[in-house]
Amino acid sequence: MKITTMPLGLLEANCYVVADEAAGVCAVIDPGGRGPELPDTLEKAGLRVEAIFLTHGHFDHIGGARALHERTGAPVFLNPKDRGLPDEMTHDELFFTDAYRDQDVLEVGGITFRVLATPGHSPGSVCLFAGENVYPGSVLFTGDTLFCGGVGRTDFPCGNYGQLFDSLWRLYQLPGDYPVYPGHGPATTLHRERRDNGWMRESIPRSGEDPYAWLLEERP
Repeated sequence: MKITTMPLGLLEANCYVVADEAAGVCAVIDPGGRGPELPDTLEKAGLRVEAIFLTHGHFDHIGGARALHERTGAPVFLNPKDRGLPDEMTHDELFFTDAYRDQDVLEVGGITFRVLATPGHSPGSVCLFAGENVYPGSVLFTGDTLFCGGVGRTDFPCGNYGQLFDSLWRLYQLPGDYPVYPGHGPATTLHRERRDNGWMRESIPRSGEDPYAWLLEERP
């Protein structure tokens, strides 16, 4: 599995090409820009797009989805809970051909993608596990739910602060550590965010146990 990161569009949302190079196929996550960079990268790599996955419906993550679908014929997946987002958040570009929901599993070549619903930044926000037939997965794409040192905003229309913190707690409790590829900014790891991300730590219930409390002891 090879992951190529491309910040696209005016807001430089991270678009990810997740490729099974042996099979010559890939999935594209959040094609937010309409320029030639993404099609040129796919063409040079000799990759056929088999699926387009949207982590949520905001304009900076979806701007190139329709054009890529028209060029490749690949289905575009979105959690339909984002269908009701207002035009100011989608710029009237919301387009998808297929719906996915929590715990759905999709295959692209030898790569397994598993959907994890994480509402809050938007009603239909999802994270995606991806791995070579590994569960839960070898990497985690978090969209605008979780960033390196931050989280997605909830003051946009249809955002929900309480839901976001429930989603962060769900991510916090996942078993093990994973590389995290967010919707903006640099990659990180789940252990790093469990340890250092104040918003993620704030999501831990006051009366609950912290399954990763030992990480605090590893701070330099």
